[in-house]
Amino acid sequence: MRAAILTICLLSYTLGVLASDTTDSLLARLKTEIEQKAMYDHQKEQRISMMRDSLQQLPAGNSAQQFQLCSRLYEEYKSYKYDSAYVYVSRMSPLADRMHDAVKVNYTKMKLGFILLSAGKYKEAFGVIETIDHTGFDDATLESYYAVMSRAWCDLAAYNNDVTWSPSYRTKGLSYSDSAIRLVHPGSYGARFLAGYRDYNNGNNAAALKEFLAFYQQFKPASHDDAIATSLLSELYQRLGDTENATNYLIRAVIADLQASTKETLAIFKLAELASANGDIDNAYIYIQEALKDAAFYGARQRQIQISAVLPLIAAAKVNFVESQKKRFLIYLSSTIFLLLVIILISFLLYKQLQQRAARERLIQQNNAKLAAMNQELMAVNAQVVEANRKFAEDAHIKEEYIGYFFNVISGYIGKLEKIKIALEAKTVQNKLDQIQSITSQIEVNKEREALFQTFDKVFLKIFPNFVTSFNALFKKEDQLWPKDHEMLTTDLRIFALLRLGISDNESIARILQYSAKTVYVYKMRQKARSIYSSTEFDQRLMAIQAVEMPARIEEHITA
Repeated sequence: MRAAILTICLLSYTLGVLASDTTDSLLARLKTEIEQKAMYDHQKEQRISMMRDSLQQLPAGNSAQQFQLCSRLYEEYKSYKYDSAYVYVSRMSPLADRMHDAVKVNYTKMKLGFILLSAGKYKEAFGVIETIDHTGFDDATLESYYAVMSRAWCDLAAYNNDVTWSPSYRTKGLSYSDSAIRLVHPGSYGARFLAGYRDYNNGNNAAALKEFLAFYQQFKPASHDDAIATSLLSELYQRLGDTENATNYLIRAVIADLQASTKETLAIFKLAELASANGDIDNAYIYIQEALKDAAFYGARQRQIQISAVLPLIAAAKVNFVESQKKRFLIYLSSTIFLLLVIILISFLLYKQLQQRAARERLIQQNNAKLAAMNQELMAVNAQVVEANRKFAEDAHIKEEYIGYFFNVISGYIGKLEKIKIALEAKTVQNKLDQIQSITSQIEVNKEREALFQTFDKVFLKIFPNFVTSFNALFKKEDQLWPKDHEMLTTDLRIFALLRLGISDNESIARILQYSAKTVYVYKMRQKARSIYSSTEFDQRLMAIQAVEMPARIEEHITA
């Protein structure tokens, strides 16, 4: 037994039947075929319509051709629609009587018995087939007769499904099957199928599977026969516990039935049961509904009874499945809403934190901006302080230089005045008044003023050694003022030197230089008009002319 099963598995693998088809791909293909079911039925109806038209066009007296066309219409209807098949097989009987052909009469009874079995009318079927006289049948027709008789007794055994009557019914069916096998050529289509079918009914599952796999490989049956073969293979695999192959072959059987528009079929009903057992309730419900439609369309009572027994179970399972899906959906929905609320809460908290952080950052930026502005102000104030200190130190330096200078000059003048006083007093005491004039004539005011200016120039250029160069940089070359060799500063330069020292009042400058205020003003305006800068910028650049480096003690005062 183990060797037989191993051989079957190896053969199944070698043949590669459905090896490339996974259950999922087959189910997807089946779904497509179910959607095209109406198209297949429409094509069949078109073929039948053409045959009916041909039958109507035949002369009333042409019984042979009418019998042939009715037989063909019966073949189209026998697995499609019982009522229509019954109509045409009923028309065949009077035609056979009219032709006085006993073989055709009994052939018609065999066809009638077949569809009565398909419709589940076992009493009526046996009432017909037991009246068949198979005398005169050729081997092919006799083989069909034995096949019908075998099916009748085996179906009746399966229908009763008891231990009292079913075994004897099955034995009769197998005896007819053996009779059919003796009529066919060994290795032929019928021989291989009948041999496998006999083992199938005897419960020799491994042998039957091996025989049907070889049959399937050798003959590759098409259409309705393909559905029968793959359905039997599925049943055998299921008996042997190979659920995957059982499912795959059963799906192929259903596909073949759909393509052949076969309504009298158990394949889709069995697939519904198998899908339900595997927990595929959605597909099970679809398949059982399709099976019920087919059974109702064909008119098979036994199929409707079988389906009606299973349909409530699958429908209940479908309802339970839908309810469980609803509960699961509600759980998922509640979980999703809860998570969404958590996310919203977290997002809100993060948003608030981000707002607070942004507010803090804005505050920090504002404070930084204020600090930067304050720093700029402090730097500007510091620069002003440094500049003020520099000017203060510069002024101090200038004052220091000029105070020393004026102390020396004034001391010289005091000495001269003292000498003149003593001389004048002496001349007065001596009553030599005529000599006083000679003493006063010794005082040369212009010379003294010139000496004062030279001393001023010397001290100023000591403090501002680059004054002349820096001042002339404010003019074009042709308008520049350069002292002559014996001069230190010209009158114009001296006016602007006094301005650089901070003496901006024209009256004050005029008194120092012994000019009129108007003259000083004219000098100033004339020279400023020649400058390459505006009047305001000229004044700024004049005051920006730097003094010589200051003494260390003054520098320390500035940096402090």
